[in-house]
Amino acid sequence: MSRAEQSIKLNLERIVFIGRTFEEYVNMFSLSVDELKGKKVLDCPSGACSFTAVGNQIGLDVTACDIAYYHSTEDLKNKGLQDIEHTMEQMEKSKGNFIWNYFENIEELRNHRLTALTDCTSHMKDSSDRYVPVTLPTLPFKDEEFDVILSAHFLFMYADRLDFGFHIKTLDELLRVSKNEIRIFPLVDLEGKRYKYLDDVINYLANQGCFVKEVKVPYEFQMNANLMLQIKKAINVS
Repeated sequence: MSRAEQSIKLNLERIVFIGRTFEEYVNMFSLSVDELKGKKVLDCPSGACSFTAVGNQIGLDVTACDIAYYHSTEDLKNKGLQDIEHTMEQMEKSKGNFIWNYFENIEELRNHRLTALTDCTSHMKDSSDRYVPVTLPTLPFKDEEFDVILSAHFLFMYADRLDFGFHIKTLDELLRVSKNEIRIFPLVDLEGKRYKYLDDVINYLANQGCFVKEVKVPYEFQMNANLMLQIKKAINVS
């Protein structure tokens, strides 16, 4: 591990620990509980999302991974509470960049974020093996270990700091540990603009033998963020 990687892992102030609820995931990724039953699912990166906690509680097999998990649960919970309040303050200044249908107002949004954080950190205390610390673009999992991989609010959203090369390396790693399918949401950057290299990404994946399509989903909070990328690996019949 390089010194740079160590500093990223140890500097909790650089990590925003905030997450979405299980219900949001179902809508963001156009999922149903039934289609996930019997499948091994990876949430990467997961942050303070409650998808892993609630999913396992209702009988699904979900693992979460994130750079934040190098830190203690208590530190993460405290950081999450601070980040939620900071985010809500910023939301007051930028409400016009969001569509207030899924959430009626900022107070309802705050409650969803607090619920996700509480569910996540509570489950983390009891089931720490479900929360794996990672430093992308490298993952500590076996080839084709997961049937379905979900990746929310990370790759294309931070296009201003994660370049095209990082995206390709991360996608290669997700493909390596995926048996069947990867879903990525959203397909816009922080300004709500379509990721400018998305067509290049799609072409790259198609050249790897993947079936790729943009799918409209029943969730739009950030303006223009209502599409996910569905990537299905080619079936190896050999």
